[in-house]
Amino acid sequence: MTRKIQMTKAGGPEVMQMVDVDVPPPGAGEVQIRHTAIGLNFIDTYHRSGLYPLPMPCGLGLEAAGVVEVVGEGVTEISEGDRVAYGAGPIGAYSEKRNIPAGRLVKLADNVDDETAAAMMLKGMTVRYLLRETYEVQPGDTILLHAVAGGVGLIACQWAKALGATVIGTTSSPEKAALATEHGCDHVINYTHEDVAARVREITDGAGVPVVYDGVGAATINASLDSLAPRGVLASFGNASGPVVNFDLGLLAAKGSLYITRPSLMTYVASDDALQANARDLMDVLANGKVKISINQRYPLEDVQQAHQALEAGKTTGSTVLLP
Repeated sequence: MTRKIQMTKAGGPEVMQMVDVDVPPPGAGEVQIRHTAIGLNFIDTYHRSGLYPLPMPCGLGLEAAGVVEVVGEGVTEISEGDRVAYGAGPIGAYSEKRNIPAGRLVKLADNVDDETAAAMMLKGMTVRYLLRETYEVQPGDTILLHAVAGGVGLIACQWAKALGATVIGTTSSPEKAALATEHGCDHVINYTHEDVAARVREITDGAGVPVVYDGVGAATINASLDSLAPRGVLASFGNASGPVVNFDLGLLAAKGSLYITRPSLMTYVASDDALQANARDLMDVLANGKVKISINQRYPLEDVQQAHQALEAGKTTGSTVLLP
């Protein structure tokens, strides 16, 4: 028997319950992993709440690291005892042990510890597709990044700086602003008492920015659009404050022939080859020191309800891991 978090209905953190389950042998193309660290991500709260519906009963979690204990038929690229991580599911990471398709795993180098791997895979691969594919950041670009002190934000800030960009970030407190500055953010806007778009225009001498990376959603959509230069790109990749609904496409014309996209990591790493290419770039920027992963919260897996409460209340910074 092994323990996992399971829910039988969508709702608040209380719907997540620890249960004992049997894990069968891995099927063809699968391996069985014993998790050593599990990543917590905002998308987990969307799955839990029902914003992104899941068939019930179900587990949760898309990101973890661990050790391969059993290898299924036909698997040749991964061996028993390998240290591995994943960040694009399938769902079920909130568990002590699980089976998973071998092609969705990334082997870990000796210099990447398990907690770091669990804290960076989903968030780091998200940053990679945003900065290198959704809008390819160029040296000299000035970009706007919302929630800059969060897990994605701190990684994106460092990676964008390594690409030669000037980073404007938004956050909600002096403490989070200081953290963002420590990670290379050039200009931090406290959205609780500053007009974000007005400050962006001031910083850019009225020009606006070519791209806004917005994982917040409903609360920031207008400021994001008003911060863009003509023909700029809004990459709305999350909705921590709630989804954007009833959007008027005419605003894009009125505000400068803007572009808007709602990308998803799962699309960008849909194939195993795309996932591996993304993960290689992530491992490279980690290995050369251009990006460092900040793990600022750790919770035992059985305290997952408290972890979700803290994340949704904006009480976390950087990455959070759950420890089975």
